[in-house]
Amino acid sequence: MKTRVGMVSLGCPKNQVDAELMLARFKNAGFEITADAGVADVVVINTCGFIEDAKRESIENILEFCGLKKEGRIKCVAVTGCLAERYRDEVAKEIPEADVILGIGANNDIVQAVLTALNGRKVESFPDKLALPLSGERVLTTLPFFAYLKIAEGCDNCCSYCAIPAIRGPFRSRPIDEVVQEAEHLARNGITELVLVAQDTTRYGEDLYDKSMLPELLGQLNAIEGLKWIRVLYCYPERITDELIDAIANNSKVVKYLDIPIQHCDEAVLRAMNRRGSRRELTALIKKLRERIPGVTLRTTLIAGFPGETKQQFAELCDFVKEMKFDRLGCFAYSQEEDTVAAKMDGQLEEKEKHRRADIIMTEQATISERLTRKFIGKTVEAVVEGFDRYAECFFGRTAMDAPEIDGKIFFTAAGKLPIGRYVKVKIDGVMDYDLTGTVIEE
Repeated sequence: MKTRVGMVSLGCPKNQVDAELMLARFKNAGFEITADAGVADVVVINTCGFIEDAKRESIENILEFCGLKKEGRIKCVAVTGCLAERYRDEVAKEIPEADVILGIGANNDIVQAVLTALNGRKVESFPDKLALPLSGERVLTTLPFFAYLKIAEGCDNCCSYCAIPAIRGPFRSRPIDEVVQEAEHLARNGITELVLVAQDTTRYGEDLYDKSMLPELLGQLNAIEGLKWIRVLYCYPERITDELIDAIANNSKVVKYLDIPIQHCDEAVLRAMNRRGSRRELTALIKKLRERIPGVTLRTTLIAGFPGETKQQFAELCDFVKEMKFDRLGCFAYSQEEDTVAAKMDGQLEEKEKHRRADIIMTEQATISERLTRKFIGKTVEAVVEGFDRYAECFFGRTAMDAPEIDGKIFFTAAGKLPIGRYVKVKIDGVMDYDLTGTVIEE
């Protein structure tokens, strides 16, 4: 009987790609991959160590599976990913039940580490983080029609609140030919939607080609037969060029959707974050995007309660949200992360106040989202089928306006069965919070 391995991947899609690369190594080594980590012999927990909530979730998962190991239901618990990389000594000391603790640079060694642990020897390894593999065979853990495509790793932006550069290392792009070849392989195997990810996708190629190659990459991906939707996440506002705007507007398979994490609009707060821009510049960019890419869906993320954020600066942020009317928006309370510049700044706000401010933003956005969503009632949109909700007795999926695992859903009825991955036309007849409802119409 084969040894069963289960993967618990936490955090961002970039981490999920790392998990898929590790799963392929297990598969090729003869392990049986199981989607239910609770029945596995070996559990790999690919952790997130970015902000406090993510760290807490990672630790809870580690402790849960270590508890199952103590009960004799699991033979080996392996901890990888950002939490292991960032807190290597603490994890080893505080959770001695973990059999394997690997930094991100040891992902290629995951199988040998687990085999060693199964033979009774604990493994801890933290090689250079630049050894993290950026490409290779993957066992996809997404729905069968879409996949994340990591185009770069690491970050050089050094935002004052962020520990990613210290955890993941400097920004490094994958060669464009390699990325295109992987995309072609995915398309040949039934993938119709590609979601491009990196810590800063707009910086793609600068380190290899001395300029951003994202527009060129989008053009080459657009030519791949079988692909239908190509989506770009994590676009830094100051690097959204006219060339990139044209590439999104003119390539038919590139969905008219942009994720732009602006974090704030007040110039002084942005400078304290080590970010560029101002409210005036951001307003001009958003106006340009809406003019040049008709019907574009804009998503952003904000941080409320950054050190030193005054009541006036927060009020400006609220006013900016009301004015811009983003289609999708998430606001997070500032997380004071050790070993970051912002963590040592004066003017740290109380947790209660930070969360209060974030809640105010999200309450305002809920009103905006409802008004924007209601405008679709009576219209027909294209959606991809993700599954069937047997309790609600209807299908559910997404439109091109919604990124997988992040944004809202569309729930719809149909006359017959619909396979996952089918693209259908849905006439919208209602809304539920951030979601749409409708009925499939005959084409």
